[in-house]
Amino acid sequence: MENNIEIIEYEEKYHSEFKRLNLEWLDKYNLTESHDLMVLNDPNGTILDHGGFIWLAKAGDEIIGSAALMNEGHGIFELAKMSVTKNWQGKGISKILIETCLQKAKEIGVKKLTLFSNHQLQTALKLYEKYGFKNVEVKDSPFETADVKMELEF
Repeated sequence: MENNIEIIEYEEKYHSEFKRLNLEWLDKYNLTESHDLMVLNDPNGTILDHGGFIWLAKAGDEIIGSAALMNEGHGIFELAKMSVTKNWQGKGISKILIETCLQKAKEIGVKKLTLFSNHQLQTALKLYEKYGFKNVEVKDSPFETADVKMELEF
């Protein structure tokens, strides 16, 4: 793993990088939907203004990854918009991002983390399982292409 990776909180000046990072993988797997675009076009309004959090992984001046916690209410948060740019994949960046999210979830007393994904994203699904996420029935999904739902109870 690279030791010059810094995890920073999202700021508006990083909006275009946050959007680019997520569209990179969404488009690659043909998963981009209107709900994604709504969030990516307005991360402040859809995530931060509702008590959510966004982190970015930074290497030097380059933003190379992202992860978010979206407040769903009643102590439930959704792990969302987790991405690592292609050139940095396989270097442990997603582990740092997920651990940042889990640490914050514990700090603020989250009862349950949920996530929606797609069966094509095998590397991500294995990572979530490693951190204790369990598969549950896919329901209440804002995404047409989400055929996987996982939860982690605290």
